[in-house]
Amino acid sequence: MNNEEIFATIRKSFIKILEHDNFELNETTTAKDVDGWESITHLLIINEVEKSFNIKFRLMDLMSMQNIGDLIASIKKETNP
Repeated sequence: MNNEEIFATIRKSFIKILEHDNFELNETTTAKDVDGWESITHLLIINEVEKSFNIKFRLMDLMSMQNIGDLIASIKKETNP
């Protein structure tokens, strides 16, 4: 799976949870950049991403994620062991 496909799937998860599509996702996007991406919605987004990719993130990976680029790297790590 390439980055564009991963971005598209992540974006669908964000839209489903946040119930809007008024945001731009790139590798440097953080919670500060997206309206409604707060602590509770973060958990819901991560859960939705895990379901979408049929993966389960490790706690240490979740704790070290700082932006969408880190999320993509973790997805790639889990889908291509």
